[in-house]
Amino acid sequence: MFAAADKLLGKITARIIGPNDSDEERLHKTLLIFACGLMGSASMLWLVIYQAMGIKYSATVPLVYMAVSATTLGIYIWKLNFEFFRFAQTCLYLFVPFIMQWSIGSYVTSSGVMLWALLAPIGVMIFQGPKESIPWFFAYIVMTAVSGFFDYYLAYGADKQTGLPLQTIAVFFVLNFAAMSTIVYLLVVYFVREKDRLKHALDIEHTMLQTEQQRSERLLLNVLPGHIAERLKHEQGLIADSLADCTVMFADLTDFTRLAEEMPPREMLEMLNELFSWFDNLADQYGLEKIKTIGDAYMVAGGLHDHSTQYTEAIAQMAIDIREGIAKRRTRNGEPLGMHIGIGTGPAAAGVIGVRKFIYDLWGNTVNIASRLTTEATTGGILVDVTTYRRLRGLYIFEGPEPLKVKGQREITAYRLLGPLNP
Repeated sequence: MFAAADKLLGKITARIIGPNDSDEERLHKTLLIFACGLMGSASMLWLVIYQAMGIKYSATVPLVYMAVSATTLGIYIWKLNFEFFRFAQTCLYLFVPFIMQWSIGSYVTSSGVMLWALLAPIGVMIFQGPKESIPWFFAYIVMTAVSGFFDYYLAYGADKQTGLPLQTIAVFFVLNFAAMSTIVYLLVVYFVREKDRLKHALDIEHTMLQTEQQRSERLLLNVLPGHIAERLKHEQGLIADSLADCTVMFADLTDFTRLAEEMPPREMLEMLNELFSWFDNLADQYGLEKIKTIGDAYMVAGGLHDHSTQYTEAIAQMAIDIREGIAKRRTRNGEPLGMHIGIGTGPAAAGVIGVRKFIYDLWGNTVNIASRLTTEATTGGILVDVTTYRRLRGLYIFEGPEPLKVKGQREITAYRLLGPLNP
């Protein structure tokens, strides 16, 4: 029997509170049904006390109230019209206490039962907000004023009919005040607790959202330079810049094709990941921007958002660190590794290319020269163009000049970077 009742109650609950309801809607629905149950229980208790005290009083008003309240609940379960249910219950809360008072007698003989009507504007304020509760509170004040105006005329005949002693009236004053205050308190407690629960859930979701946002920003910063990532979050459309001056470096593994054929794919991937992660750390150390990797080639640039000339020196120092570090590394088979590096300085264009799987890239003659110098450099060699040489010749030792004929370029002059002038 209890199992069947629980099953029926579960079906009714699922019917009343839909799966698509928001947390706030669930709170409002459960709170109103909770209030409906409390009011019905209070009405029954009120009748039982009157009967127990032997007071003759017509039970028509409270019984009609409970019947109408149950009917509105049934209509809501059938039609799922919460607005109608809320309006009907609010009307009952407002008018029924005054009708009960008028049927009993005056404010005194009814023990202030009209105070229950205050639940109407309070409920509207909880469910819909302070602004929406103003008309209901005004109606409550008007009804109170009207009831007070006719209080003398209602009390004259009612006092003779009821003949209630002052002690009984005092008891019901206490009961009405205590019951009404208890219901208001319980409703407010339930409302506050549910609001706190929802706030806690929202705080957790907000924390999770912040974590995901930070993760997304870290991923974005792994793809784009910081200043470009910030612009991408706030700007719509194409992001393209003309750089008056920048320094570009390509670092390429020597004899990579043979190594890729001889090494298992996983081992090759692990080696490249280790090398390029080390390059990433060097780029961060020198304040440079990694642009991309192309197979075994690593592209890094300086001067993308820095107006000083220190980035050219930083590129040169990173190239030397790479050369010295690679010389100490070996494959798992003991084979030595080598790199050839090219550096070019000058104007370039930069921007974000693509919409999906987008990439920040550089292009222009400076990029082409750096790429060609990388191809012409021998293992362990670092070739730079004339502009880079002129900017660094007072700080580093060079060999050259070396005239080079490269594909797609007129004859260019290159210098071989050996090391710092004062190590």
